[in-house]
Amino acid sequence: MNSIRPLLSGFMVTVLLGIGGCSPTVKVEAPSEPITINLNIKLDADVRLKLEKSADSDITENPEVF
Repeated sequence: MNSIRPLLSGFMVTVLLGIGGCSPTVKVEAPSEPITINLNIKLDADVRLKLEKSADSDITENPEVF
């Protein structure tokens, strides 16, 4: 029994070190470049609608110009 105890304790230390070596590591770091949020919103339809309404009213008010 005395000869098994050092082997058992050595085995336990090896197992504990092995389990500790397999633990995942998570790193949280700030990015090196600033975060850019691109908000290119297309307002084409709204602008065209306003221009068409404006053109219609201009044509009806001043038919001789067009």
